[in-house]
Amino acid sequence: MAEETTTSNNKEVEEGKVCAILAWIFPVGLIWYLVDEKMKKNSFARVHVQQSLILAIVSIIVSVAGSIIPIIGWFLVLPIGSLAVLVLWLIGIINALSGKSKELPIIGKYGSKFNI
Repeated sequence: MAEETTTSNNKEVEEGKVCAILAWIFPVGLIWYLVDEKMKKNSFARVHVQQSLILAIVSIIVSVAGSIIPIIGWFLVLPIGSLAVLVLWLIGIINALSGKSKELPIIGKYGSKFNI
């Protein structure tokens, strides 16, 4: 079950909300996070950057696996994996928009491994 990963206060959420939302549009939010020292200290933005990075890695893995494995990959791995990535992406955006610092289901626990 998805758990709150941080205890962000309202001020921190408001300051990091735009960066957190843009983190789901991969390069934009990540670049902002990496160049802005204020965002690096914002735990709300950090959680969303970490979660979006893990989802990007999973998306790449699904794409590569689906492309390499003939027949099963093309008709099973790619469609189901892509749908799962889309659903997780929507969950992440909704969490960022609503000011929640929740981990993504299943893969979210690996996001905290990124020390950024």
